[in-house]
Amino acid sequence: MADTRSNRPATRRSALFGGCALRRHQPLLALVGVLCVGMGIAVAVLVPQTDGPAWVMAVAGCLAAGVLLLVRIGIALLRPNGGATP
Repeated sequence: MADTRSNRPATRRSALFGGCALRRHQPLLALVGVLCVGMGIAVAVLVPQTDGPAWVMAVAGCLAAGVLLLVRIGIALLRPNGGATP
């Protein structure tokens, strides 16, 4: 008998786990992005500024991570093929 695509385990596995992670997990990644931005704002408000550069780096890092993640999801939503690359 001929070996069909559905009989090959590697093909079934790649079909199950295939696809762009950004496309499959957009709500979760959006939530993580919002939490990063929220944590950056919370650190900026609640932690005293006496720590100097460490405080600034923590706030900037949290805000940058959240904003970059949200911008990437927004760009993926605006692209015609859902943000996936061929």
